[in-house]
Amino acid sequence: MIKISTYLPSKVITNSDLQVEFPNYNLKRLEKKIGIQERRICEDNETPLDLAIKACEKLFLEVDKKSIDFIIYCTQTPEYFLPTTACILQDKLGLSTSCGAFDYNLGCSGYIYGLALAKSFINTGLASNVLIVTAEAYSKHLDAGDVTNRAIFGDGATATLIDKEASLRIGEFNLGTDGSGAPNLIVPNGGAKSQFVNDSNKEGKLNMNGPEVFKFTLENVPLSINDCLNKNNKEIGDIDYFILHQANKYMLNNLRKKIVVEEDKFFNDMINTGNTVSNTIPIALEQSFKNSLIKEGDYVLLCGFGVGYSWGSALLKF
Repeated sequence: MIKISTYLPSKVITNSDLQVEFPNYNLKRLEKKIGIQERRICEDNETPLDLAIKACEKLFLEVDKKSIDFIIYCTQTPEYFLPTTACILQDKLGLSTSCGAFDYNLGCSGYIYGLALAKSFINTGLASNVLIVTAEAYSKHLDAGDVTNRAIFGDGATATLIDKEASLRIGEFNLGTDGSGAPNLIVPNGGAKSQFVNDSNKEGKLNMNGPEVFKFTLENVPLSINDCLNKNNKEIGDIDYFILHQANKYMLNNLRKKIVVEEDKFFNDMINTGNTVSNTIPIALEQSFKNSLIKEGDYVLLCGFGVGYSWGSALLKF
C-alpha cells in the first residue's frame, strides 16, 4: 500500500481575516464559489523545506528511513536557486549518502509526474524505495494586495513512499504539456530572465489569468482522463473514485459534470487547506484513506493540471 503523510503550517488565515484587510471585497461570495474558508500559510521565517522535513518525519513513524534509496522533491518555491533542495533534505533527514536526490519544478501536475518517475526508477532497477516529497509555499509569491489569489492558495508539504509493491499498483499514465500557456500562470521575475524585465514593482509576484487557466482545464483534463482510461483498458464506470487536483470548488464541479461522474465518487474538499498546488492530490489521498472513501481493491483515477501548462493522469489500484 502507498504510504502518505502530510504537514500543514500552523498559521491559519481565514476568510474573516481577509475580510478585515479588504472590507470592500465580498469574501462570502468568493467562498461560496471556490469552496475555501481558510488556508495554512508559512510564517515569514518558515520555508517549504521546514514543512517537508516535518512531513517526512511523520512518515518515518511507520517507514524505515534507512530503506529509502531515492528522493524526488517537487516544489516551485525552492530553498535556493542552487543547490537543489533535495540534497539539503537528504542531509537534514539523515538519509544515506547513497541516495539519489533531485528537485523538479512542476506545480499542480507534480504529484502525477512524481508517481511516474518513482515507478520508472523501480521498474528499471535504479531504486527500490522512492520518497516523493511535495512542498509548496505560493504565499511567498503572492502580492499582499491580491485578495483573490490570497484567498485561493495555501501552503503545505507531503511525503509519499513508493516501494516495489506499491509500484505494481500504479497503472499507465497520460502526461502532457502546452508551454504556450506559460504566461497565464507565472512569476515573471526572480529567475535568469529578470535582467530583461523592467517591472520591478511586481518582483517575485505571481500573475494568474484565471479565465484562460479555466478554459485550458476544461479542454484538456477530460482528454487526459479518457486517454489514461484507454491506456489502462478501463471505462469511466470501472473507476471507484476520482481525485483531481483541488484547484477550487467551481472548477471541480464543472470538470465532474463534463466527465460525467457521480458526486459520491468524486473528491472535492479544500475548505480548510485552499489550493496547495502539488500537495492537493496526496492530501486528498490521505484524507480519503482516513475517511474510508477508498477501500482495498478500488480503482482510483488521479489527475493533476495547471501551471506550465502541464497535466497528467494516473490509475492506481488499492
